Amino acid sequence: MNAAALHPRDALFEASERAPTLPVCDHYSGVPERMRKSLDLQAERGPVFDVTLDCEDGAPVGGELEHAALVGELVMSAANRNGRVGARVHPVDHPAFERELDVLVKAAGARLAYLMVPKVADLGQAKRAIAAVDDACSRHGVTRALPVHALIETHGGLRDVFAIAALPRIESLSFGLMDFVSAHRGAIPQAGMSAGGQFEHPLVLRAKLEISAACHAAGKVPSHCVVTEFRRRSLLQEAATRACRQLGYLRMWSIHPDQITPIIEAFAPTAAETDLATEILMAAQAAGWAPISHRDTLHDRASYRYFWDVLARAHRTGQPLPAEVREAFFGDDRA
Repeated sequence: MNAAALHPRDALFEASERAPTLPVCDHYSGVPERMRKSLDLQAERGPVFDVTLDCEDGAPVGGELEHAALVGELVMSAANRNGRVGARVHPVDHPAFERELDVLVKAAGARLAYLMVPKVADLGQAKRAIAAVDDACSRHGVTRALPVHALIETHGGLRDVFAIAALPRIESLSFGLMDFVSAHRGAIPQAGMSAGGQFEHPLVLRAKLEISAACHAAGKVPSHCVVTEFRRRSLLQEAATRACRQLGYLRMWSIHPDQITPIIEAFAPTAAETDLATEILMAAQAAGWAPISHRDTLHDRASYRYFWDVLARAHRTGQPLPAEVREAFFGDDRA
């Protein structure tokens, strides 16, 4: 094949280096009315954000299986137009975990984008969760490898985070801020859960960096925690920008519809970054991915990989791209 015709993912990355690409915003919803509204909003805007239907915090005590059945119906409904709807289940040691998982996989295993497992206590529990997901898939004839996401919000989970991220079935790890701070029994002040304080306290910042580093080392997607001050757009925008630009996160949780757009905007490349990536990658492809000089600067495969990630993120966040770029790189919607 002509090298110039190769797609960047094929020309620049070995198969083992191809990390999953996910929307930059993961929107959580657990109340039935809000779950339906979230699906409607995603259908309207397109797959620029995921929707996670919440069985952990959304289900009433004693009604876990009924809530899981509703989530399964919504995942399989016509409202799920983009196939980017996942579900959060209860922790592995919760009495309803296996039965809830069975209900979800039976009803919607074919279309669930992923399953989020919270409060993963250690590597062994992560393995148990994955085995339970795979067993449920086997029982119900789901032949695909259903992606598993996990929440790191315990001391043990953080201790084992590099090993957890390296598990082949893990696609993404998220940081659970509130439970992590609470696990310190008051040693971290309440400000550690605020929009600004969570970037200042050393123990919280260390946890965020460990999760991000572990994900990047294993080729997985690090997902940043919530900002609870959902009405204050400026605080959210600043937190999302710091998560993306300073801590290396590729994704962030939303807990209110008003948070979705600011997160997408913060994680999107600037117009100048997108334009530069476009110029360099188009020239590189024309050169068969050999080294080039651009604005008196040498570029080769190392910088091409960086600029491809920039351009792919621009595509995932719905940024306008020239027609020739869309045709050359995203005609099959690869990002």
